[in-house]
Amino acid sequence: MDLFQYDFMMRALMGALIIGLAAPALGIYLVQRRLSLIGDGIGHVALTGVGVGLLLNQSPVISAVIVAAIGAVGVELIRERGRTSGDLALALLFYGGIAGGVVLVALSDDASSNSLVQYLFGSLITTSPEDIAVIAVLGAAVLIAMLAFRPALFAVCNDEEYARVSGLPVRALNILMAVTTAVTVTIAMRTVGLLLVSALMVIPVAAAQQVTRGFRTTMAAAMAIGLVAAGAGVVVSAEADTPPGATTVILALAVFVAITVGAAGWRVVRRRVHPPHEVEPPDVVLQEVR
Repeated sequence: MDLFQYDFMMRALMGALIIGLAAPALGIYLVQRRLSLIGDGIGHVALTGVGVGLLLNQSPVISAVIVAAIGAVGVELIRERGRTSGDLALALLFYGGIAGGVVLVALSDDASSNSLVQYLFGSLITTSPEDIAVIAVLGAAVLIAMLAFRPALFAVCNDEEYARVSGLPVRALNILMAVTTAVTVTIAMRTVGLLLVSALMVIPVAAAQQVTRGFRTTMAAAMAIGLVAAGAGVVVSAEADTPPGATTVILALAVFVAITVGAAGWRVVRRRVHPPHEVEPPDVVLQEVR
């Protein structure tokens, strides 16, 4: 634990905890809409924003947020108009974003493989105080938006047509989700990297769903799991000298497996202790008409 006497490790832990809370809070809506992999697509677009920032000698985080938000809104509008299917629009994000990012990073003054690796797989220990300030402000904004608009966002994610008939501003809410997804992806790239950011959005939610029923309870449990996985990931990576992003994802997966196995075992024990009542035979049996 001596490593946490240094400022850069405290900044790493702070950034991880912020993302650990914000990513599952958004991820539960994406899982509800069956868009669990959209974070990967937006992550590739964010790489283009990173390239723009490096090329212009500006903050890569800010430029990535702007470019990713524009790309996410564009895809949402294309999906809404129905001119391009959702999976095709997502494929365009994947290919165009990664290609643009690689080219722009190669053209920048900092043209090295390390420039790509630290954004693709995360680099918490190089997080500057300015990066932490941006992560804290944007992470808090995402968290507040997900909690404040929870009823409306749940309605849109559960049944978009019903939400529209009910008078909810469906387009505005969809754009809000697209923008907050882009923001979450870009601020999380310093924690788990652009290639692993979807894992921190989805895995805590999947783990929470194994033991919870209501939407609010699942959201709270997912945020708790994300917070624990992110904090433990930084601590374990510091002690074991492993990449923080990958370590965080592996720990989140371990929590998912443990909860799934534990929940399955509990159901088996409960059935043995309290066996289901035998169903009484029906009074009337209808004969099949030939």
